[in-house]
Amino acid sequence: MTFLDVINTVSGWIWGPPLLILIVGTGIYLTIRLGFLQITALPYALKQAFSKKQDNTSEGDISHFQALTTALAATVGTGNIVGVATAVVLGGPGAVFWMWLSALFGMATKYAEAILAVKYRVEDKNGEMAGGPMYYLERGLGQKWLGMLFAFFGAIAAFGIGNMVQSNSISSVVDATFHVPTWVTGLVLTIFTALVILGGIKSIGKVTAYFVPVMAIFYLIAGLVIMVTNINEVPAAISLIFSQAFTGDAAAGGAIGAAIRWGVARGVFSNEAGLGSAPIAAAAAKTDFPARQALVSMTQVFIDTIIICSITGITLVMGGIYHDGLKGAELTTATFEKLIGAPGPIIVAVGLIFFAYSTVLGWAYYGEKCFSYLFGNEAIKYYRVVFVLAVFVGAVSTLDAVWGIADIMNGLMAFPNLIGLLGLSGVVVAETRRFRKVMQEEKAKTPNIGG
Repeated sequence: MTFLDVINTVSGWIWGPPLLILIVGTGIYLTIRLGFLQITALPYALKQAFSKKQDNTSEGDISHFQALTTALAATVGTGNIVGVATAVVLGGPGAVFWMWLSALFGMATKYAEAILAVKYRVEDKNGEMAGGPMYYLERGLGQKWLGMLFAFFGAIAAFGIGNMVQSNSISSVVDATFHVPTWVTGLVLTIFTALVILGGIKSIGKVTAYFVPVMAIFYLIAGLVIMVTNINEVPAAISLIFSQAFTGDAAAGGAIGAAIRWGVARGVFSNEAGLGSAPIAAAAAKTDFPARQALVSMTQVFIDTIIICSITGITLVMGGIYHDGLKGAELTTATFEKLIGAPGPIIVAVGLIFFAYSTVLGWAYYGEKCFSYLFGNEAIKYYRVVFVLAVFVGAVSTLDAVWGIADIMNGLMAFPNLIGLLGLSGVVVAETRRFRKVMQEEKAKTPNIGG
């Protein structure tokens, strides 16, 4: 057995049914305790996220919107194109339904993560906010060792899934589509990454606030154009997704079991609900109540999976070539080309470049916060330098083992985080009750407000 085989075997164990059941089960448990908040308060949450009037007076480093776009930058990545394709190939069209369902419960998980991140955040020696699972595990649950464990896994995961995997995806697709050598792409990526992340969270927040909406709207419009120009195929595709969610058409065998497993696994891979990464960005937000930012953070899963992943998923089912032996970005590219012609591969390539680069920016912040929790603020400058250099290494390397290690570290992050969410669920409920009164007061003042 080779080293790669060992890595893939361990990754399979970690991302097996127990972890997926724990992630989804935590989401279901929180959904029930919060009274399906992710549905009833979604209009209010979206209004808070995209309001022109952002909180600039409360404690924090960046606005609600910048915190959301930083988290979206990290989550909207290769998972939205490659991950969804993997789910459809291995789990059949029905996997898209289970991706949606896991996202619905994942919204409650993301809400709980953010509420705890803001409540237990601290101000570091540089005057910036620091928060996330490591802080609520230490200050809320009283288990610093779990916080250190999470930070260790997170700091390493940032180099894999948040860095080298993404830069490799960009250099590969640029080489295949535009015939630019990987080292050239790597050099450009390294320079642009350095210019942004060396400025810290305020710099990252400003860039993602402009960058993320543009990339999301670009991909959304492209997807809608494909659906409109092939409108006769859309009802059949959606019908197939729902019918096969409970019957199955899976290359991996096991029919419905494979559809559930791969739909849930790739959904979590894309939106990261339960992994504990996004609350690190939420903790930096300027907000008067933890629950206000938590509602904004909750919309991240809605945007990432319910909207963006759906574009890829429905399009792949419409194309109907997911049994032809193609995988990942190759399948998505071939499907877009079949449905829209020559512009298809360019749309996928540009989308993948945007998505992957944004992930590098978001995860740079996550990684440095995990690293500073373990080694102090002085260590951040060294982490940033190594992180920037790793972008180039990823762009010019073969990364089969890195993919596996990244998957392992991502999965290991989830365990301490989920322990914290379950152990502190009472705090989440109490903070939610406190903010519901504020929501009612605001609704009374502005009758047309959602929620």
